[in-house]
Amino acid sequence: MNKITITHGNGGKQTHELIEEIFYKSFKNPYLKNTDGAIINLKNPNIVVSTDSFVVKPIFFPGGNIGKLAITGTINDLAVMGAKPLYITAGFILEEGLEVSSLKEIINSMAKEIQRHEIFFVAGDTKVVSKGEADSIFITTTGIGILLENHPLGLESINDNDVVIISGTIGDHGSALYLKRNNLDFDANIESDCNSVYFPIEALLKECKTIKIIRDPTRGGLGTVLNEFVQGQKWGIEIYEDQVPIKDEVKGICDLLGIDVFHLACEGRFVFVISESEKDKAMNILKKFPLTENASIIGKISSKYPERVVLHTRIGGKRILDMLSNEILPRIC
Repeated sequence: MNKITITHGNGGKQTHELIEEIFYKSFKNPYLKNTDGAIINLKNPNIVVSTDSFVVKPIFFPGGNIGKLAITGTINDLAVMGAKPLYITAGFILEEGLEVSSLKEIINSMAKEIQRHEIFFVAGDTKVVSKGEADSIFITTTGIGILLENHPLGLESINDNDVVIISGTIGDHGSALYLKRNNLDFDANIESDCNSVYFPIEALLKECKTIKIIRDPTRGGLGTVLNEFVQGQKWGIEIYEDQVPIKDEVKGICDLLGIDVFHLACEGRFVFVISESEKDKAMNILKKFPLTENASIIGKISSKYPERVVLHTRIGGKRILDMLSNEILPRIC
């Protein structure tokens, strides 16, 4: 079996061989049965569920692949809600002609992330479509978790002079995909930040009691997420450009191509609002994790600019940072 064929989706012998040899072998655990579903016992009343689909192009990129992205992306959606991930399901749309070796690599990267987080793959589905009816592989995942005892307090708890913190450099994922997809041979070693943010968030929520809201700046980037924070509020956000961590290579590519780095997607970062009194504690926690060692306080809540995100530029000016309005790069996740 070297390539996926249309017979792998017929529900017969080839389908069962595909499931047994690739999916079941990688995801095997006590909850995963040869049935139409899984029975799980959740006694915690606060269940958090998140569903996402992944159509990233290309399916392999510097720093990750569609499988790793699918698992970490779903874990991150639960984590920013203040939830511990427990179970995950996945649906796979495979295109006829997909290399089985590529599929195995994707599945193994998913299994690695699942095992690292001690969560269980409990149900899945696979369909095969004819060549030209998909783009190699699409993945849809659903994550199930339980709300941690300490979780974000909500937008209504935000006050003037609360601080805004980003967990690391921005724009890495979007710029890595842009270069890979367009075969641009720049002398720049840029990799996607594709990664789970659960462990640093768990540590923050355990020690800090005044975290107001957490989000991951994926599609639309940091600028879009900050604008979602301020919509309909009596306050706005002031951001200081020289405090936003950006890799020199990413900044150089954005300057050269005329791309606004504040609208480039991240896949292993989170931004949160916390009271000024706990900012140092939060930063000390983040510095302990390699993934968040470049975390930075980038701004503050300000009643001077209701419903606005105002960027203080490096040259001393100010500009309104809007939501992304045009598509910079489709299919980034």
